[in-house]
Amino acid sequence: MGLRILGFPCNQFGGQEPGSETDIRAFADGYKVQWDLASKVEVNGEKAHPLWKYLKAKQGGTLGKFIKWNFTKFLVDKNGQVVNRYGTTTNPSVS
Repeated sequence: MGLRILGFPCNQFGGQEPGSETDIRAFADGYKVQWDLASKVEVNGEKAHPLWKYLKAKQGGTLGKFIKWNFTKFLVDKNGQVVNRYGTTTNPSVS
């Protein structure tokens, strides 16, 4: 299988994802999102989803092992190994 893109809605950044999962899906569908959209999760703090704990442990950010803002991106290989981490302003279509 080729590249898969997964989106994880999170409301920990300025309240940008306050809606229900149904609301978020409808919003994404309005933009014709082409990636898999997971359930809303927390990415920081004690209630962070285990996947995000793993990603941050493998590729901490410049300022620490946390997600600074929405749209942080991780490249993970087919074996589950984190290859790289990209900041919020990195355009995924040119990286």
